[in-house]
Order: sequence, then C-alpha cells, then structure tokens
Amino acid sequence: MQSVSVKFDMVEKYKVLAYITRGSRLLVFTHPTAPEAGIQVPGGTVEADEMIEDAALREAIEETGLAGLRLNTFLGELSRDMSDFGKDEIHHRYYFHIWCDEEAPEYWQHGEYMNEGEPIPFDFYWVEMPHNIPELIADHDAYLPTLAANLGLA
Repeated sequence: MQSVSVKFDMVEKYKVLAYITRGSRLLVFTHPTAPEAGIQVPGGTVEADEMIEDAALREAIEETGLAGLRLNTFLGELSRDMSDFGKDEIHHRYYFHIWCDEEAPEYWQHGEYMNEGEPIPFDFYWVEMPHNIPELIADHDAYLPTLAANLGLA
C-alpha cells in the first residue's frame, strides 16, 4: 500500500481580488520595500460576517486610497495553495471587477496600515488591457481573460 501525505495544518483564508479599471486600463501595484511580492492587483482578507462584495470594495478603497470606486461584477473564484510562497494557507479567492469613476493619476504611492506602526507603501500604476499587462504574481491574473471579454477587449 502506498503512503499518502496529507497536510491538516493548512489555514483557510477567504480573500477578494479587485480588477479596478478605468476605460481599458487595469490598476496594478508593487511593494517598493518588498520587490519579491511581485506585481499584484488590490485585494485582501474578508472579515468575519462581511459580504464578499463589501470586502472587495472595502479592500480596493483601503489599498488604493481612491474614493470613486464602484463595484461592477463578480468574475469567479478559485482556491490556491500558498505553500509555494512558504505559507501553510489555502486562499479561497473571489475576483471582482470594479470601475474607477474618479480622475486618478498615472502613478501614485499609497500606504496601507496592516498592523500598528508605519504603513506599508504600495506603488500604483495603470496598464493597458489586454496586451500590456505585466506578469502578475500568484494567480492574480486568473480572471483577466474573463474581464477582457466582459469589456469587449478579448
């Protein structure tokens, strides 16, 4: 009989990822103090008793500092094992499209307070869809084809 290894110590977390667009441009960001974090889209953890739609909009506003954001549509979900990043976590991710209705700079930095102390800076910028999107880390790009199709850009 073959032995099978099963991890029972994996922590499950519920996450939202926000594809924020303005016209045909997608908002992405980097961590200037942690380049290993790669290029990402805004997102974060769903709080206890929070609707996932509310979490998507809250996280988008908190991370970007933009106020003129409007939830458009749910794009899909997937589960991702984060062990390739040294985490014993399974992320249950929910992807949303959010419109940016306000004027926004081409590039800006905004800090988010993760815990007590100094904010973690994020460098935000817009990229043209669908062909000028850089490689995004850890399946942040999973529903970009769906988004592009919904926007008539596929």
